[in-house]
Formats: sequence, structure tokens, C-alpha cells
Amino acid sequence: DIPVTVTTPDGKPLANAVVTLAAPPGAPRPSFGWKLEVTQQNKTFAPFVLIAPVGGEVVFPNLDRFRHHVYSFSKGNRFELELYGREEKRSVRMKAVGTAALGCNIHDQMVAFIRVVDTPWAAKTDETGKAVLTDIPAGATTLTVWHPYAKSKDQTVTVALASDAATKGVSVAVSVAPHAGH
Repeated sequence: DIPVTVTTPDGKPLANAVVTLAAPPGAPRPSFGWKLEVTQQNKTFAPFVLIAPVGGEVVFPNLDRFRHHVYSFSKGNRFELELYGREEKRSVRMKAVGTAALGCNIHDQMVAFIRVVDTPWAAKTDETGKAVLTDIPAGATTLTVWHPYAKSKDQTVTVALASDAATKGVSVAVSVAPHAGH
């Protein structure tokens, strides 16, 4: 297991960063222990960031008492779930590795992200900026950190893993653009 800590350059913990290890040829298909679900409740998407495997089907239940119109215009994962109401749900298959930025045509403040990955080694940082990648294969060499507001190209930062990463952990600083609350 490799513990990862993600912070801003000034040392503040960075939540909702996705950390991944590239999958070598022959690696198992990604399968995660969490629901592939983005709910709409109180005019908010939850979670703010979801990790989904490429080809995975993400469910979008509406728990509000009014209708939502969920969409993504992101390359490779473009979709539109036209108006649907409380207790209804729709689903979308994530077709391409990358990011699906989510919005609602009715409520502009609703924003969330689905990070679509092709590796089983993926985790999201918590409020303390910490995540743990488990069951890492021998020879893993590169860690990638993605955050929706990272200032770097493609919102990613890639770091080489030291041979003692499992014992010492990995710390990564990511510069982020100002954003509301996440």
C-alpha cells in the first residue's frame, strides 16, 4: 500500500484529488468498492468528484423535489439527461478515459466531476488531503494526481515513485486556481 498526501504549495490539505498508478499490460480491469453514483440533492451533486472505471455505468438519482437536467460536454464523455424529477434516476456509460465535467441546465451552481480511469489503482483524497493506494504491483513507477482546479496541463501532476514509497508515503503539492468550497 502507498499512502499519498496531496497539499497546495503552501501546505494546506487538498481534498478531492484523484491519485492513480498507471496499469501495466495485463492488469486487472478497474473495479471499485464505492457506488458509481452522483446524486442530486439540495441543488448539489454528491460526490463532488467521483472516480469511475472506463466502461462503467454511472447512475444519477434525483433526490430533490424539483427537476434537474444533467449534462457533460466533455470530450469522449458527452451526454445529456433531460429533465427528470424526484425519485427518478438515469444512467450513463463512461466511454473514454479522462474527465466528465458535470453541470445542470436548470441550476448553474451545480458542478461536479467524474474522473474516468483505466487502472484499478485509484483513490480520492479526503478532507485531510490523504488517500491510500492498495495492492500496488511490484515495479510501479509513476503516480499521477488530478484535481479539477489544478493549474497544470490537463489538471494533472505526475511524480516518480521512490523505491521506499510504500514505507515513507508520497507527498505531492498541487497548485490550484481559486474555487468555491471544494
